[in-house]
Amino acid sequence: MSESATADGAGHVSGRRLVIGIYVGLIAFAGMMGYILGVIVDDLRAVSLLGLIPIPPTPIGLAVYGAVTIALLLGVLLLLVMYVAPEE
Repeated sequence: MSESATADGAGHVSGRRLVIGIYVGLIAFAGMMGYILGVIVDDLRAVSLLGLIPIPPTPIGLAVYGAVTIALLLGVLLLLVMYVAPEE
């Protein structure tokens, strides 16, 4: 692994590692918010993931829906950025 892919002795973190950390944090946050909404809000309707997979309006179902939706959306954008960005 190259020196730029890890934290150095001064505590600095590479950009790629920081972006992946933020990505994982946002996915966890979306899942948590979906769960909270499922607990708080009554009379929810079922949602469908990608228009194909029906998901029940339970706290776990909404957590999965939120996490997967954000993971796919941001994942595609991150892959596009990695494809276009120059290698160091």
